[in-house]
Amino acid sequence: METWRDLILAPGGARGETSPPTVAKVLNTFLALFMLIGAVWLSLVKLNYNWNWGSVWDYRESLFRGWMMTLGITAAALVLSTIGGFVLALCQRSFVLPLRYFAKVLVEMVRCTPLLVLIYLIWYGFGGVFGIGNDYRFTAGILILTLFEGAYISEIMRAGIESVGKTQIESARAIGFTRTQTYRYVIIPQAFRQVLPPLVGQLVSLIKDSSLLSVIAITEFTESAQQVSSITYSNLETYLPLAGGYLILTVPISLWSRWLERRFKYET
Repeated sequence: METWRDLILAPGGARGETSPPTVAKVLNTFLALFMLIGAVWLSLVKLNYNWNWGSVWDYRESLFRGWMMTLGITAAALVLSTIGGFVLALCQRSFVLPLRYFAKVLVEMVRCTPLLVLIYLIWYGFGGVFGIGNDYRFTAGILILTLFEGAYISEIMRAGIESVGKTQIESARAIGFTRTQTYRYVIIPQAFRQVLPPLVGQLVSLIKDSSLLSVIAITEFTESAQQVSSITYSNLETYLPLAGGYLILTVPISLWSRWLERRFKYET
């Protein structure tokens, strides 16, 4: 049976090598949620705000369509940016110098450009030159997010790949592994564990960055909330569900990453 010390003190000290009891995890999680929700509730109570949920409820379908639009864009961009980032990371380590430096320049240019500027540049610049019409806004939004987030993911993956020790790579070559086999069996499994936390953080940022696509008239979740807010003048009633909708998208990714960290945890 757990004592009070087991419920409030981490076993094994601050390094956290030993997992706390399940009861301690559950109780402390609920305590943290209670404190955070309580702080938000007290702040709202002190506003003396006249709530008007009925006007926002009338536009629930519009908000749901915007949420589904965000879900579709981010789901596609999550997959494509992860693949694109991995390819760019490999290109930066290529023996072909033109390919290597093209990838380096592309990554640095995208990372040094704000997403809002990139959206305007691609949609109104390249889009105007090549005659891309309004029917392709959804596709353009996915590609813009893929390019922007892929550049950051590329650097995360490159750092993870380069964190694998030279001795392990040389050992793989010594036993006859090809370059492909070395990446598959030696580099990628170890790099994956290293890049997982920052990679998930970048994917969560991708979901939030999708709100900027409203500037090219993509009616995603944030744009829908802004439209409802301007019609109903019910700001808090609109933006609280907006925050909840983004949490529904981001929290599962964070929890999934924690599971993956435990799944691939091993001694080196």
